[in-house]
Parts: sequence; C-alpha cells; structure tokens
Amino acid sequence: MSWIWNTMSETLLSTLFGKVFERLADPLLSGLFENKSFDQTLLDKLKTVLVKVDVVLSDAEEKQIANLKVRKWVNELKDTIYHADDLLDEIITIRKLEVEVKVNQVLKLLLRFWDLSSMPKLDKDIEPKLKDIVEKLESLANLGSLNLKDSVRGKPPPLLPSTSVVNISEMFGRENDKAVLKEFLLGNNNSLENEIPVIAIVGIGGIGKTTLAQFVYNDPEVTKHFEARAWVHVTEECDVFKLTQIIFESVTSKSCIFTDLNTLQVKLKEALMKKRFLLVLDDIWKKFYIWDLLSGPLKDEGQSRSRVIVTTRNEHVASLMRPVFIHRLLHLSDDDCGRLFAKHAFNTSNSDDPILTEIGEKIVTKCAGLPLAAKTLGCLLHSKVEAEEWDRILNSTIWDLPDNDEGGCSGILPALYLSYYHLPSHLKQCFVYCSIFPKGYKFEKEKLVLLWMAEGFLEHPNIKNSVEEVGYEYFCELLSRSFFQPSSSDESCFVMHDLVNDLAQFASGEFSCKFENGKHHGVSKKARYFAYLMDQFDDSEKFVFLSETEFLRTFLSLRISDTIECSSVCRMVADVWLPRLKHLRVLSFSYPTLTGLQDKSFDKLIHLRYLDLSHTLIKKLPSSTCFLYNLQTLLLSSCINLTELPEKIVILTKLRHLNVSETKLEGMPPKFGNLTSLQLLTDFVACKNSKSGSHISELGKFSYLRSTLSISKLENVVEAEDGSKAELKSKKYLKELVFKWTTATTTHHVNEVLLNKLQPHENLKKLTIENYGGTAFPNWLGNAIFSNMVVLRLNNCKYCTSLPPLGQLSSLQELLITKMEGLETLEDNQFCGTGQTGFQPFRSLKTLKFMELPRWRQWIHSDHVGEDFPSLQVLQIQQCPKFIESLPRHPSSTIWEISGCPRFEEELTRMVQPQASTDQEEESARRVRPRRC
Repeated sequence: MSWIWNTMSETLLSTLFGKVFERLADPLLSGLFENKSFDQTLLDKLKTVLVKVDVVLSDAEEKQIANLKVRKWVNELKDTIYHADDLLDEIITIRKLEVEVKVNQVLKLLLRFWDLSSMPKLDKDIEPKLKDIVEKLESLANLGSLNLKDSVRGKPPPLLPSTSVVNISEMFGRENDKAVLKEFLLGNNNSLENEIPVIAIVGIGGIGKTTLAQFVYNDPEVTKHFEARAWVHVTEECDVFKLTQIIFESVTSKSCIFTDLNTLQVKLKEALMKKRFLLVLDDIWKKFYIWDLLSGPLKDEGQSRSRVIVTTRNEHVASLMRPVFIHRLLHLSDDDCGRLFAKHAFNTSNSDDPILTEIGEKIVTKCAGLPLAAKTLGCLLHSKVEAEEWDRILNSTIWDLPDNDEGGCSGILPALYLSYYHLPSHLKQCFVYCSIFPKGYKFEKEKLVLLWMAEGFLEHPNIKNSVEEVGYEYFCELLSRSFFQPSSSDESCFVMHDLVNDLAQFASGEFSCKFENGKHHGVSKKARYFAYLMDQFDDSEKFVFLSETEFLRTFLSLRISDTIECSSVCRMVADVWLPRLKHLRVLSFSYPTLTGLQDKSFDKLIHLRYLDLSHTLIKKLPSSTCFLYNLQTLLLSSCINLTELPEKIVILTKLRHLNVSETKLEGMPPKFGNLTSLQLLTDFVACKNSKSGSHISELGKFSYLRSTLSISKLENVVEAEDGSKAELKSKKYLKELVFKWTTATTTHHVNEVLLNKLQPHENLKKLTIENYGGTAFPNWLGNAIFSNMVVLRLNNCKYCTSLPPLGQLSSLQELLITKMEGLETLEDNQFCGTGQTGFQPFRSLKTLKFMELPRWRQWIHSDHVGEDFPSLQVLQIQQCPKFIESLPRHPSSTIWEISGCPRFEEELTRMVQPQASTDQEEESARRVRPRRC
C-alpha cells in the first residue's frame, strides 16, 4: 500500500485516508477475511473506491470554501471515512486479542472476564457494516456535477526546528503608539476624583492590540512605576467573580480561597490599599456592564495614580468604562508590515532573492496592514524557497474568500486561511482538533500531545524518536507558524488568538462542537470532538443535545477554576450519556464531585486511548478499566481518596502514561513490571510482599521512563540489593527523582546500602531525599558526574551528622536542607568538596536554605581566597535556635532571610550599631530580612 500513501495530497482528509489504508494492510485484517465466510471482495472494493476519491481531495478542499455543494460532499465523505476507521480499528483490536491470548497468559485473564456477549459478532455485525460503508463511498465517488479535478502534491516538507520567530516581544511600527500609551500611564492625571483612569486600545481583530498592550505592560519603566500589576483575559462570559479572583491572585501571588464575591472584593481592596497598580483587561468583546461592580474594590483616594488598560474591537464597549483616552490602533504601513513579514519569512529584514522580494511585497499589500496576517504568511513562506510556490500563494483564489455567513467564512482572514491551507496534512488535523478549546483557554503542550496521540494524529516515529517526541515536533511547528502563542499570564501554557480559534472552528465544520459562554456552538450528528467548561455547567439539561452525537471520539471536560460543584450534572453525565458514547478515543471526566463509577462504565469503550479522572473523589477504578486494551494514558492525579489500583491493570500493556501523583496509593499491583511501555510513571509505592504488591525491582523493567518519578515507602524494601534491580542508573531520560521513607527508621545500615544502590543516571536534574534513616549519605551524592543537577532537597534526614561534598555539583542552583537533627557543625572543607586547581565550589548556587536544624551551632569556613558562593542570591536560615556563627563570604547583593535563630539575630542587632560596625557590616545588615515566626 506504500504507493498509495506516496500519492496522498496534503488535505485534512489525507491523513485519515492514510490511517485507513494502514489498517487495510494489516495482516490480521486480511487473515480474518480469509478464515471467515465473508464476502472476499469487500476489502478490495473499499481500497479501490478510496484511491478513486483520494485524488480529488486537494481540489475539493480548496473549492469547498466557496462551494456549499462541495463542502457537503467533503463532510459526507469524511463522516463515512470515520465510520470505516472505527470499524477497522474494532476488528483489528479484537483480532489482536484473539491472537495474543494464545501466547500471553496475562491477556488470557482479560478475555476470561470480558463479557464476550457484548462484543461485536465478526460473522454477523462486521460484514453488513462494511458493506454499507463501501456502498456509501461508491455513491460519493460518483462526482457528478462537482467538477473536481485530480491533484497530487506529493509528500509534505520535513519539519523545521522551532526558531526565535515565535517571540511575542517582536513588534514593528508601534513605537509611537507605545510612547503615547506610556505618557498616559506614567504621567500625572488628577482630573478624576476616586476614579481610576481607563485607557482604551481599540482596533479590528488581528491589528495587534494585545501585542501592544503586552509590550507596554512589560516595559521596564512601567514595571518599576507600578507596585502591583494584573493581566486579565476577558472571556465573552464576563463573570465578575472570576475576573476579581484573577486580579486578586495576580496582585497577592496567593491562591484565592474565598467563594463569596463580597469577601473577595473586601480582601482585594485591602491588598491594593495605597498601592499604585496597573490592570489590563484584554479582549473585551461585548458591552462591559459589570465594570462598575468589578472596579468597586479598585477605587480609593489617590487611586488616580493607578491605571487600567482595556483592549477591544468595539469603541462603544470601551465607552461604557468612561475612558480618559481612546487609542485607535491603525493598520501598519506597508513598510512596517513588510518588515514584520520579512522577519518571519527570511529571518532578516530582506531577502537576497529579488524575485522573492518582489512577490513578497505584493503579498504584503494583500495583508492590508494586519500584523497577524503578515506574521502567519511570513511563517508559512519561511520554508518555501521557490518563486513558483510564492506565486501560488499570491494568486490563490482564497484571497477572494467570501466574507458572508452563507459562505460560512464570515470573520475568517484570507491570509490566515492560506496559512492553514498550506499546512502539511499531519499538522492540519492537529490544529483543527484545537477548535474544541474555548476562546482564551490556556492549554499545556504535554497534555495536548497526549490527546493527539490518542486520536492517532501522530505518525509512527523513527527509531530515535518516541511518539510523544513526534508530537512535540508537531506542536513546535504550529507554534513557529503562529497558530499557537505563549500565554502572557502562565509561562507553562499556550493559547490561540481569537481569530485563529475562529479559523480552527471553520476548518473543522460539523465535526467539532463545544460548550462555552452558556451555549453550544452547533451540534451535528457528524460531530466527533466535544469539549466544555465544567465551570459553566449548572444544569443537566444542557447535555440533552449529546443525544445527537453518538459517534464522538473526544469527550473533554475542561476547567478554569478549582471551585466546581454540580454533582447532579456529574452523575447524569456518568450514568446516562457516557454509556452511549461507544466510539470514544478520549474521555476526560475530572469532576471534583465524582465519587465513583459503575463497574461496567467502560465495558463498550474498545477504542479508548486516553482516560482522565484526575481531581475526582473516586476510591477505586471500575473493574472495566482493565478491559481498555488500547489505553495509552491514564491520569489519576489528585484523586485524594484513591488507595489502590485494580490488580488486573497490568494487562494494559499499551499504557504509556500513568499519573497517580497526590493519591493515597498503598502499593502497586503484583507484576506491575508487565507495563513495559510506560514512559511516565509519577509514583511507585514499594511493597514487602510480592503477592499483595510489587517490589521495587519491578522498576527495572521500565526502560523508557521520563520526566519525574517518586518512590515512596522505601522502608518496605527488605533486601537492599533490590535497589540495584530497579536499574535507576540506566534510566537516562528521568529528570527528577524523589526517594521517600514514611518515617526515618533506625535500621541505619539497610537504609544506607539501599540508597547507595539507588544511584540515578547522571542526567538527573532534580533530587529529593525525605525521611532517610541512614547516618551518612552515599558516595554518589555530591559526585561531580552529576553536572546536570539543578535542585537538591534533603528533608528530615535526622540521623545524618554531615553533608556530602555538594559544592562539586557544578550546575546546582537550589539547595534545601531541613530537619537534619544530627547536624551540629558544617565544615566547608567537606561541604564544598575539592577539585582541580582553580576549582570554584557552588559556582551556580542561587538559593541556599537551612531550616529546622535544632542542634546546628556553627559553620566553619575554608581559608581559600574569594567568595564561597559567587552566584548566591538568597540565603535563608530559619528555626536554627543554636546557630551562632558564622556566615560565608558571599556577593554583596545576596539577600539574607533570618528567623528563629535568637543567638545569631542578637549578633545581627549588634552589627547595625554605628559605633561597632564597618561599612561592609552595615551593608550586609541592610540586606537581612528578619522574619517573625
């Protein structure tokens, strides 16, 4: 079938076609038809009709923009291909189970307890379904009056690496705009009594309002001028409580624990009292009637020094907030638009190719001065070096895309659609999937890649890359093309511009639906992907429309706050709607009010690859969880009542990600090492008895573990040699490790031998050791080979009397020592370590904390020349009542934070007396932050 794949055109459908072709080539499928009394011609007919239809996909994708008949044909075709994929996936899954159970005794348990009566009957159900699909496709292949032409584009270009062109701080042609806004922000304005001056930035979508506001918000003069700042992305819902909550958390750097608006506003008013603050309300869509209520706690005497910036497309919306100044953001000049375009197309201000430059100038003119259009087209053309390809973009009929509701393209920028149209097909489906995210929703790269993987969007990796790594490449490519952008309020998350979100919705059409702002955006029987914000569901009747969507592949519950109730909605969805959705690949149902699921909840979900039950109150998983043969991702984080995993979960050999962080697991099931595909395992709880749980040695079977692993209840490891069998030293992809005993036991020798055997790979970046009961640390801790270690935490290692040579960890930036009761004297000769001539201990250390060391008295320093901690920024010594002397040599900029050390604090008080202090001592004393506990 490879020749078919090589002729695939780069349409959204082509990857789905490719997946069906791959399934048709599976020997298990052809073997089934040879051994059963099926119509032998059905598979051949299916292959033939798919090839016939495939060659016109490219032409159909372009024509569907303006031709409703073509769009309807494309949608019917896509719906039928989805049905074919579901059916083939079901057949192959069952066939694999039948084959593998013959050679795998563990899998034999699965079929023994599986309700076979509920499984599809291969000799009755499969053939009629396949016959219907073939007939439907043959009918669609009769193109009639659609006038679709054969078109082949060949393979997509290779992925480009992520580059600096995604930097949101780049801005062209807005220097004057910025200067005007800064003048209003930093200048005196006392014309309003007890009112906060509001400055409005008004302009059309894609003009750069948000970028300008970000540019001003992060200006050094602005950040220095205002004592508190808050950035709020305003959704269409305009919930005054949620907006107030975001402002409160931004200015206090604390999580909001208040559930009452009045209490919250009182606390916010107290937090802002007498402070000069800056508030940005970004992207207000509709009339902001809640402004008077929202601004209540912001008003105070003298608050004319504070400022509010709002960005909106509608000047009438801004007028309701009584702005003192409206800044109308205009289109960029062709020169500035051209500079922005060139930056992303050429990585420089211009090209060495005069032909590309000339074509580029004409394309820039069509961007009509919109920065978003110039940027996305520049990113699109960055990988294209032939003038013919640039001409194709310039002369595309998409520039004439109809801007009306009948054509379905209202509000879609032609420049953005061109960027989408020329995406490789594997990126198109990944991008279109994101249409289910509400506008302004912040998403994580890692979780989105897992969703893509579950939906089968990620091509098979080569030997070097895992499936997840392929997904990260896809993500970075979409980021570099400006379909995604970093969140301005959360550096770990990303968002889509509202216009890009509109584009994704348009491209997805009937196949995605979502519930946001209190309503759903169109529901079709063809819908395959659905998402909703749990925060907005307070009525179970809102789910009635799901009865029309029985073929959903994704059911995604999203949250934007931690305060979610609606237990009646939770139960209705769990008991009524989910059992009807038999084709799910992705199920996210992390309701905090969910206390349990029926044992047969997942019986019919043979296709499920991704299951998220995190943040629920479940005590155990349904037994049918163990029947999810295709499951790749299981997320159970913060299930605070979960104490055990089902014994037969070890059957799920395709499981790659298991997150059980912040649960109360008492152990891992026996034979846990059978899950050899695991890439992520957040926690492993060691057991003594192999009949009731798994020994730590089971970890040795996980060769590809990545990210973070916490190993707890290490007191259950009776044979220290089992630590070697865990083979942590060979797990080079692990970045963070936590070793945890329940309490610091007195079996010192066993603890010491075990920790020595648990030596990790030198690539490790973070390490925590907690409740260790040995009297000395292992030799490997502090070894210079751990040159990648950035964070080290030693907590309640109460019997240790000294610290290892941690100064040899050349990249160490944060070191925390707490509750080390045996430490009385800290000697730099041992603590800093030794090295070659010119060796500088702790050369990268920025934060050093000693806390709750009841016997620590003195710190004996070495006599070497120079500073002991050349990079130190913060030194904390807290609750060390006997500590008296003395602090190491450190940079003058180091901040000390001393509390609970009465003898040393007395010495500090003496240092600030003028008659007894030197200039250096006074400077040091000024940098101390005494804290009262």
